[in-house]
Amino acid sequence: MHVFLPKTPPIRNYITKARSLSNLTKVASELPKLLLTNKVQTTINNLKKDEFSIDSLINKKSEKEINLAMVHLSFIAHAFIWGGHKPQKILPEVIAKPWVKLANYLQRPPILSYASYCLHNWYKINKSEPISLNNVALINNFLGGVDEDWFVTVHVCIEDAASEAINAAYKLSRLEEHNKDNDFLKHLQIISKSLKKVNFIFSKMPEKCDPYVYYHRVRPYIFGTKDNPDLKEGLIYENQYNNKPQFFRGETGAQSSIIPFLDGALGIYHTNDNLRHYLNEMRDYMPTNHREMIEYVEKKSCAKEIISRSKNLIKAYNTCLEEIRKFRAQHLEYAASYIHKQAQIKNPFGTGGSTIRGTGGTPFMKYLKKHRDETQKQKV
Repeated sequence: MHVFLPKTPPIRNYITKARSLSNLTKVASELPKLLLTNKVQTTINNLKKDEFSIDSLINKKSEKEINLAMVHLSFIAHAFIWGGHKPQKILPEVIAKPWVKLANYLQRPPILSYASYCLHNWYKINKSEPISLNNVALINNFLGGVDEDWFVTVHVCIEDAASEAINAAYKLSRLEEHNKDNDFLKHLQIISKSLKKVNFIFSKMPEKCDPYVYYHRVRPYIFGTKDNPDLKEGLIYENQYNNKPQFFRGETGAQSSIIPFLDGALGIYHTNDNLRHYLNEMRDYMPTNHREMIEYVEKKSCAKEIISRSKNLIKAYNTCLEEIRKFRAQHLEYAASYIHKQAQIKNPFGTGGSTIRGTGGTPFMKYLKKHRDETQKQKV
């Protein structure tokens, strides 16, 4: 089965016994209280340089523990950078050194990415029940609360619901001229059925995630350092990268592999411009095996070409594209209500950062409209 969500839930505690890992767990679990009381910076600044060492995990190549450490360090780092009255421009070595080391090992930048915010940051409340909005909770939070949890758990459940579409799209990408229409039809029907589930889950976002709370209490902690007006000079990772400032994109749903993978398998093409360049850049923030899967279907799939020559398949193909278009349209609506409208409201309490850019640093309204419209135009 080819999927993007881990096949077994992420672990919540380290198996390896080490004081540095206990420290990581302790600070990460206390973030909501430390942020509330403005104690994140002082807590981190009082630590010795090796308090968060993760060398034992890298030596063991313990994948689930490495992912957990990446989650912990990413949350602690972002709480440190964004948790004060103004952004911190230097990340202390106690976080910077192990974070950069883990990032190099995982071949992803040292920044909170979708993989650590969502894919590796959940558990099932009842282990014997399936993944659902009634059975998934987060391992790590910034401030915590219903809205922050719901925002992320909706994404976890979307990833789970999309797994059948991903597996079917992978099989579809491997079909060739000699395959029968029914081979194509079977996979197209699975894709559209799976995406209907995705869109149903996505439609539930407003039920427990309020736009005001999202904008002022959830969003500020997931920003990156690239194209961010509040960190024009970038971020210095103390004693890493020769102390030269670094610029990385923030966490965003554009780092999920679902839509680019489906675009690749179904032959949905986006015209070349800055926004397409941005989407390609998002792949650098994905787990390496996800990137490889996307590149594989993009090169391999000739499904659209074959489908467009068969009257029996066109309707099923267009149904898949319609579900992707709906997903993009829903995303656009949320961007308008959760970010654009909130940005217009003058408010003395907190801020959601830059008003016209998404957390990844894009002019998001323009970008989301474009991809919704391009999906619609490519129906056969």
